[in-house]
Amino acid sequence: MANGATASFGVTSAPAELSERIAPRRLIAFLIMVCGMFMSILDIQVVSASLSDIQAGLSASSTEVSWVQTSYLIAEVIAIPLSGFLSRAFGTRLLFAISAAGFTVASFLCGLASSIEQMILWRAIQGFLGAGMIPTVFASAYTVFPRSKFYIVGPIIGLVATLAPTIGPTVGGLITDAMSWHWLFFINIVPGIGITVGVLTLVDFDEPNFELLDRFDWFGLIAMAGFLGSLEYVLEEGPQYEWLQDTSVAVFAWVCGLSAIAFFYRVLTAEEPIVDIRAFTDRNFGIGCLISFCVGIGLYGLTYMYPRYLAEVRGYSALMIGETMFVSGITMFLMAPVVGRLMQKVDLRLIIAAGLVIFALGSYQMTWITREYDFYELLLPQILRGIGMMMAMVPTNNIALGTLEPHLVKNASGLFNLTRNLGGAVGLAVINQVLNERTDLHISRLQERVTWGNPDAVETLNQYTQRLHGMGDSALMALKQLSQLVHRQAVVMGYGDAFFMLTFFYLGLSVMVILLKKPTFTSPEPAH
Repeated sequence: MANGATASFGVTSAPAELSERIAPRRLIAFLIMVCGMFMSILDIQVVSASLSDIQAGLSASSTEVSWVQTSYLIAEVIAIPLSGFLSRAFGTRLLFAISAAGFTVASFLCGLASSIEQMILWRAIQGFLGAGMIPTVFASAYTVFPRSKFYIVGPIIGLVATLAPTIGPTVGGLITDAMSWHWLFFINIVPGIGITVGVLTLVDFDEPNFELLDRFDWFGLIAMAGFLGSLEYVLEEGPQYEWLQDTSVAVFAWVCGLSAIAFFYRVLTAEEPIVDIRAFTDRNFGIGCLISFCVGIGLYGLTYMYPRYLAEVRGYSALMIGETMFVSGITMFLMAPVVGRLMQKVDLRLIIAAGLVIFALGSYQMTWITREYDFYELLLPQILRGIGMMMAMVPTNNIALGTLEPHLVKNASGLFNLTRNLGGAVGLAVINQVLNERTDLHISRLQERVTWGNPDAVETLNQYTQRLHGMGDSALMALKQLSQLVHRQAVVMGYGDAFFMLTFFYLGLSVMVILLKKPTFTSPEPAH
């Protein structure tokens, strides 16, 4: 008889052939949880294409409205690693139900917000409560189901983790265009109620251990909140405020550094640490987290770059941006079963390496970008991006979490998801910095060439002057148009440089898979 174990916790072992079956009730419960995770991740990006509508509706400044996004991200990045401890204390069923219900109520209050201050508060609460759903789904996937089924559950959660942020701008644009920005939040209410009820009814994966709450490390929580919250703030605000030259960014950088020291001291010395970082001693988990961090750079970085290019250079509306970005989402959806099949037949490390190379190839296609790039020019790069992301993400999930001892997975899942989100934050900060610096460089270089001694520049200026003849000071207006042309061209060249950087980054990352050990998956065992 093969060594089999039941997929549930606290139940005596069943014969191997029974343990390899997925009970329909358990599968339905898992799929309901996946829907909650999708809703939580989608809400990170769903407002990104509609910030201008929210800004107008709440009479906010551009700086204030950016906090609709930032507050959610800061709260989420604090809550994700906390979920491991809370999942052991409350149990999967209760924690997920509390997260789903709280997320739904906060969504409703976001939709009712009448001022930017209210919106920022409710978005922070929404991000904090919703974050508990994400790592809980990952943990359930790799502890509840037998290892022979990882090729099924792995692509499901991998698809959601990559698809949700990718199609966020699309969904947000469609909802805002069809109704109003309020419905970006009201749309969560009915699914949120259904998910809460479904989880309370069907989830029976484990039992709570409320005694852990007596040893809750409040000092560790405060240190972690200071460390991760400040880090997220510095990464979000740094690029636009010259980093440490801005007082608030400098202050939060100091808070981040001091809190990090306190946090790591606490988790290494506390009897029951709020986050157990010992999982990083497992080589596959540690390297898997590093790959996840780097994949997060591309996942969130390109979800930011494509819409920004389409709005800034092409002048697309939120709806048009969404329709263009949908290509990657469709590609990821179609690739999920293909990756599942590949995982049964091919070494996971080879799939990851191939995915990273394909992703790099998609970025390389964009290094030739011009201001004429439209839907069809972006089609192949987006398809390659979707294929590469799925091939890199799903096997990485399996190698990092599927090879751990089951009792470590809940805590490790929070750390793993944290690395992906931090990767996204670092990626956005680096990409913004590159775009700003390279655009400024290209502007200065182009301005040096646009002189009276350059016949092309003179001819273009004369054409603008003739076209604007009789419309006031045509010469001055022609100079202004030529200046705008130079600026737009510099911006496009900056995007090309950023894509070139990503190309080499992911080619280099593909080599890192040689550090991974050939995975041997650990079967779920009964909890003791």
